[in-house]
This record gives sequence, C-alpha cells and structure tokens, in this order.
Amino acid sequence: MNFALSRVRGQKVTGFEEKTSQILVRDELRMACLEVARMLELPDWYLGAGFLRNAIWDHLHSKTVMTPLNDVDVVYFDARDTSPKTESNIEASLRRLLPDVEWEVRNQARMHARHGHQPYSSTTEGIARWIEVPTCVGVRLESDQSFTFTAPFGLEENWSLMVRVNPYNPRPEIFQQRIVEKRWLKLWPKLQILT
Repeated sequence: MNFALSRVRGQKVTGFEEKTSQILVRDELRMACLEVARMLELPDWYLGAGFLRNAIWDHLHSKTVMTPLNDVDVVYFDARDTSPKTESNIEASLRRLLPDVEWEVRNQARMHARHGHQPYSSTTEGIARWIEVPTCVGVRLESDQSFTFTAPFGLEENWSLMVRVNPYNPRPEIFQQRIVEKRWLKLWPKLQILT
C-alpha cells in the first residue's frame, strides 16, 4: 500500500510529519484503527492524544513492542448533533468493526461546555485545549492513503520528549496528576517534565 505525503492542518509540513507517518505505517494496530475510523466518515475527525503521542515516545525510547493503548480517542466536530447518545452509538459501531480496541468518542462541538470554555469552532480548537502540549495532536487517514495531522503546538513538541502544561488551558494540578496516574516517567523515562 502506498502512502502519500502527509498534510498538516494549519501548518507547513515538516520532517516531523514524515517521521511520524513512517511510525504509523509500520504499526498494524494503529493503521487498522485509522482505517476503521475513516469508514464512519465523521466530520472533521481525528484519532488523537495518546494514539499519536505514545507512538512517538515509544519510537524515541527504542521500544520493540509498542506500549498498549488504554483507549483510542476519536474526536470529531458536528454542531448539528451534540448528543452524548450519538457518541455512544459511534463507539458501538467502532467496537463492532474492531472489537479488541477500547474506543472513546467525543464530539468537540459539545466539549467546551464540559470545560467551561467558549464554544470551539473545530476539532483542532478542541484538541488545542487538552491538558498537556504533547497530547494536543491528532491524525486521520484520508481516502488517498495520506495522513492529515493536526498539531496546534507542532509535532516537534512530541519529538522533543519535553512535556509541558498547555498555556491555553493551564491546569497544573491536573497536569501533575495525569503524569503520575498514567505512569509516564516509568513508561518513558527520557521524558522531561517542565513545570
């Protein structure tokens, strides 16, 4: 299967997108997740957060076996239907298509209310408000087999192994709590936590 040059929403393509694309192409599970998510044709969709972040961190730690994913975050933007029931139905569809994956689906058109923000205008704007900078990333597989990335802070943040709190949503207590609960320094000891 041939994969076209990657695109980045709102940013110029850099070598980081090419390197990240190579990691994804070699990962059978992540490619299967991308292909199944694409089948649903959700508006402005991405697989985000740990799906992409962890793959880069595993690569930079020279892991031969990828760190298991707790879940796969599917994010999309549909202001016409913000019902949580719709998200549950999408999760059920994804489970039928790829049952060994724990899917979590969230419509970013409703997530602003949960976090006390002004309404978001796109999936990328929702992703840009996640707790730590390296988590603010997403990828989708297009019909021409190219990848489209969204990375409000740029993918170079992930490749730097530095982890900092999101300056647009500074919540240092939750930031510190997530690092401990998710055992990031145990899984990826080369990470540098910036406080």
